Amino acid sequence: MKIKSKILLLSIMTLLFFGGCAKELEEYNKPAIYWYGKIVESIADANLEKADGYYASLQGEHIGSPLLQEATLILAVAHMYYEEYLLSEHFLNEYIKRYANANEKEAAEFMKIKAKYMALPNPRRDQALIKQAIIEGEKFKMNYSHSMYFSVVDTMITRLYIGEASLNESIADLYDRVDKYKSAQYYRELKPQPWIDWSKIDRAQGPWYRGIFEGDGRGSWYGFLVPDTKSVVSRNSINESDAIKKILNEHKEHDPDGQKQRSSDSDFRDAQNRMNGY
Repeated sequence: MKIKSKILLLSIMTLLFFGGCAKELEEYNKPAIYWYGKIVESIADANLEKADGYYASLQGEHIGSPLLQEATLILAVAHMYYEEYLLSEHFLNEYIKRYANANEKEAAEFMKIKAKYMALPNPRRDQALIKQAIIEGEKFKMNYSHSMYFSVVDTMITRLYIGEASLNESIADLYDRVDKYKSAQYYRELKPQPWIDWSKIDRAQGPWYRGIFEGDGRGSWYGFLVPDTKSVVSRNSINESDAIKKILNEHKEHDPDGQKQRSSDSDFRDAQNRMNGY
């Protein structure tokens, strides 16, 4: 009896499995309006993965359909609404490349910049994305100097510049903590916008709960648990005393006979100056 029950249960599961597969396999060779309706229905149900699949069917079966242009833009907006900014940018690129006229291209380019900007709720997360967003924003201002979106894009770029400066300051603080002072100075000088009064810019304060785990860029409550090392930036880096010794040894190799003898204090100061780039 038990064996018969198991066989019956297995048969039912097999039928359900293959029945589901057959149901999915029936979803082909449909009119464009069918796929378009499925896309809209899936977006309404917040199932964007399914909507993307229906879009692929619409594109594959009806490449010349006028509904494809609208479906592309709808998916771009939907992905942006659900904070899937990379996918939103993908559909916007497709829309610009294949469908947009001059006016539509301007709006789509603005939405691309908006997607990049909104993908950066915390500018300390992605240095490359900040730079890319700034480059595309400046390009938009150059290409569409009379655009209705110009002021909005200009505001976003200004905030991105300030965010980039805050990120550079955090990187400089990190280099200070590992005694890389020249690297820290380099990042603190990366403020190329003379029209911004950097003395009036305050570093943004993150939520208190995030600060517990990340600190403020200068230190953390768990810092005493981290062992002191020469550097966490590069395993090949050396500290100041090692660099001075290396320079002194090179000097002795070039002057083995002592024809240009100088005092040890003078050698030490000379080595320090050479290391600091003077």
